[in-house]
Amino acid sequence: MALTDTEIKSARAAEKPYKLFDERGLYLLVNPNGSRWWRLKYRYEGKEKLLSLGVYPDVTLKRAREKRDDARKLIADGVDPSAERQAEKEARGNTFELIAREWLEKQGKLADSTLLRDRGRLERFVFPYIGSRPVASIKAADLLSVLRRVEATGKHETAHRTRSLVGRILRYAVATGRAERDVSGDLKGALTPPEPKNFAAITDPRRIGELLRSIDGYIGQPMTHAALKLAPLTFVRPGELRAAEWSEFDLNGAIWRIPGSRMKMGEQHIVPLSRQAVAILRELEVITGDGKFVFPSLRTPTRCMSDNTVNAALRRLGYSKEEMTGHGFRAMASTCLNEQGWHPDVIERQLAHAERNKVRAAYNRAERLAERKKMMQAWADYLDGLKDDDGKVVSIKRAKR
Repeated sequence: MALTDTEIKSARAAEKPYKLFDERGLYLLVNPNGSRWWRLKYRYEGKEKLLSLGVYPDVTLKRAREKRDDARKLIADGVDPSAERQAEKEARGNTFELIAREWLEKQGKLADSTLLRDRGRLERFVFPYIGSRPVASIKAADLLSVLRRVEATGKHETAHRTRSLVGRILRYAVATGRAERDVSGDLKGALTPPEPKNFAAITDPRRIGELLRSIDGYIGQPMTHAALKLAPLTFVRPGELRAAEWSEFDLNGAIWRIPGSRMKMGEQHIVPLSRQAVAILRELEVITGDGKFVFPSLRTPTRCMSDNTVNAALRRLGYSKEEMTGHGFRAMASTCLNEQGWHPDVIERQLAHAERNKVRAAYNRAERLAERKKMMQAWADYLDGLKDDDGKVVSIKRAKR
């Protein structure tokens, strides 16, 4: 005989639990503490099982019957409702955001700045829309919708990079058994191609000389002036320069060892220092040598200088962003050194570009340092020649091996 709401409301707790039966396996368990739980008793593959359907009165009699009927439909389809519930629970625990943060924690070889950038992209562009979704339920159309929002802001390159980032996380989810496939691969060709972007750089020898003379005449903070003078001599990435720490330098040995945690590719990078670079650092050491950073922030010595400091200084010198940028010193060195005949492997290694061939990469790391030292000193001497000749074209050839 079916239960009624009146019977349920009038049920009182007893010394021992007791059951009020409805129909088709559904009953209400009344506990000594007064709590009342809905239970469904059913058989699956010959075994008797129980399924909890919630607590009365949060789950009404009508709702309990609906849950019972849903469970019995699963049984009729050959699905164990208890196993289905457990699978759903696990899926809810395996959300995209949870797996993405787990993946980020395992990227120890990436530079801190890269991790910060990737985390920022996820938190801004991805988590608000699919972060709470079970990773296994995410479809290509779901990801495309996320990326379309990024494209709508005009950030086409960011959309492509975000797709690549999500793809790496989805492949990790597949490898750990929490997703079936990486759906980001289905979106190749679906996004607007980004416009090619090159950092503005001066590569003509006459104009390089003009730029170096302008830098020598810079009037401003000593740290900024030193950074401007070191940028062409070391041609590291702007972030690697401004966050340089004194502990990384061996001025007596004329070597700067940038730890992998600060490098784009996550590997230590060695920068041979020319005599000119060492002289600049010796002067700067008197000013900032007692602190952590070579180029500390003007606001607080516990932080390095702003990422826009060098570019802002170039603007003060009269160079627009279409003419020269802090990153442009790398293109300047690369163009000129290649024209001068230095081996491309030596140049690429000094630029800390990734080597796709692992054997070549190991060789370049182990065998090219001596030649890189020669190149860096020759480069510094070449820049001095351009600066001192006041407009004359200076020619320099790579020394024969």
